[in-house]
Amino acid sequence: MGQSPSFPHPSKSPTSPRPPPSSSMAPPMPAGAGSGTGSLDPSPSPSTFAAPPPSRDHTQDLPDEILTLVFASLTPAERNACSLTCARWKEVDAATRHRLSLDARAMLGYNTPAIFSRFTAVTKLALRCARGSGADSLNDGGAAAVAATLPSARLARLKLRGLRQLSDAGLASLAAAAPVLRKLSVASCTFGPKAFVAVLQSCPLLEDLSVKRLRGLPDTSGAVTATAITEDILFPLAMALRSVCLKDLYSALCFVPLVSSSPNLRSLKILRCSGAWDLPLEVIAARAPGLVEIHLEKLQVGDRGLCAVSACANLEVLFLVKTPECTDEGIISVAQNCHKLRKLHIDGWRTNRIGDRGLMAVARGCPDLQELVLIGVNPTVQSLRMLGEHCRALERLALCGCETVGDTEIICLAERCAALKKLCIKGCPVTDRGMGALNGGCPSLVKVKLKRCRGVSYQCVEHLKMARGDSFSISLDIVLEHDAGAPSENGVQETGQQAQITELTGQMAAMDLPTNAAGAQSFAQANSRMRSVMSALRRRFGNPPPA
Repeated sequence: MGQSPSFPHPSKSPTSPRPPPSSSMAPPMPAGAGSGTGSLDPSPSPSTFAAPPPSRDHTQDLPDEILTLVFASLTPAERNACSLTCARWKEVDAATRHRLSLDARAMLGYNTPAIFSRFTAVTKLALRCARGSGADSLNDGGAAAVAATLPSARLARLKLRGLRQLSDAGLASLAAAAPVLRKLSVASCTFGPKAFVAVLQSCPLLEDLSVKRLRGLPDTSGAVTATAITEDILFPLAMALRSVCLKDLYSALCFVPLVSSSPNLRSLKILRCSGAWDLPLEVIAARAPGLVEIHLEKLQVGDRGLCAVSACANLEVLFLVKTPECTDEGIISVAQNCHKLRKLHIDGWRTNRIGDRGLMAVARGCPDLQELVLIGVNPTVQSLRMLGEHCRALERLALCGCETVGDTEIICLAERCAALKKLCIKGCPVTDRGMGALNGGCPSLVKVKLKRCRGVSYQCVEHLKMARGDSFSISLDIVLEHDAGAPSENGVQETGQQAQITELTGQMAAMDLPTNAAGAQSFAQANSRMRSVMSALRRRFGNPPPA
C-alpha cells in the first residue's frame, strides 16, 4: 500500500535482499513512496536526473542584428568558438567581424582569397610574424597577393609586425590596395623611409602613423641638418595626418621631412630615437605650428629644442622623459608661450637641472594646468605654493623620487590645492605629520597613493580613511628593507612573515575604488576589507618599525 505501481513490492524475507535500482532503467522514486502514507509527488528530485534538452533551439528566433550585438561583446577567441556552433552563427560572425589578425607567413598569399571571401566586413587588419620566424615572413610577392584580395573600400587600419622579408615595394603594394586607410602601424620590419612616400601618395586620408624599430633605415649619423635628408627623400604633402609616433629608431631623422610635411599635425611622439633633435624640432615647429601634444623621451634635446616647441601656442600636453640636457631655461620658454598647457610630465632623471625656477614659470604662465607629474625633480615650498595659488584647476599631482618633498611641502599642498583630486607620492621623505594635513585640506581629494614612503604608518592611513569617509581611497606600499636583508636566528620564519606582509600590502594597494556616486556599496565593502586587512597586519606582525 502506498507504493508506486512501477516498482515491485519489497520482499518480507530477510534472506532475499532488494536489489538496488538501476539509474539508467528505473524511474525515480516519488516523494513519500516508502513512508506508507500513500502520497505521490509528481515532481521528481532535481538531483536524480538532468533536465531533458529543449524541444527546439530558441536561439534560432534571434534576428541577425541581435546576434551581431552579442558577437561584438566577445573576444576574438570567443568569437572563433561561437563560429563553430552552427552554420548560421558562422555566417553571422564572418559578415560582422571587423577586426582580423593573421599569421603573416610566406604562404599567406595563397590563403587570402578564401579568407577575405569569408570575412567581407574587415576594417582593421593585423599581419604579424612571431619572433624567430622572420625569415619565413610575408615577402613582396605574398604582399601583392594579399593586396589583390583586400577589402579596399573598407580597410581603415593596418598593422604590420615582424615582416622581415617585406621591402619598400611590398609596403607600396599594400598601401595601394587601401585607399581609405586612416591608421598605419609598422614595427620590426626591414623597409626604409622611402616606402612611406608611396604610403602618403596612395593613402590621402591617413591620419595616424606609428613607426617602431625599423631595420632598413640609412645611417644618418653624419647628417648635420635635416635639410640634407630632405634632398634625398621628398615626401608629399600629408594634409590629413594628425598623429605621428617614432619609437626606437636609430635613424629617425629620416622622418623629419615627413613630419614637417604635415601642416595639420596635432600629436608628435619621439621616443628613444638617436640623433640630435634641437634643429629638427625647429623645422617641425615652424611647419606644423598647430601641435597640441608632444612626447619626448630619451632624446638628445636641450633648451634650444624646447624653445622651438614653445612656438606651438596651442600646446596642451608636454612629456619630457629623461632628457638630461633640458634645464629651467627651456621650461621657462615653454611656460611663457604655451598658456594652454593642461598636462606636464617631467622626468628629470635626478640631474637637478629642472627645479623651482622652471616650475614657478609654469605656475605663472599656465593657469589651466590640470595634471603635473614630477619624477626625479626637486621642488620646494616656494614653487609648490605658486602652483597651488595660480593653477586653480590642478586635479592630478604625482611626486616621485623628489628628495625635497617632505612634510612642509605636503602641508603646503593641503592648504592651497583646493581642486586636487588625485595625489601620488613615491619615494619621498614624508611622515605622518605631513599626511595628517590632508585631514582638513584638499576638500576635493578622492584618491591617494603612497609607495616607498617609510615615514608614513598604517595608523595614519587608517585614520585618514576614517576621517574623510567612504568616498576617499588611499593605498600604502612600504618596502621594509631592514626585514628583507637583516640576518636572524629564525630566518625561515622572518622570510615567511615578509612574504605575508607583501601579500597583505599588495591587497591594500590593489584597492582602486571608484570615485562616482554609483559605487556607494563598493565603497562600504572595500572599506570593510581594508580595515580587516590592516587589523590582520597589526595582529600578526605589530606596527612596522620606524625608518
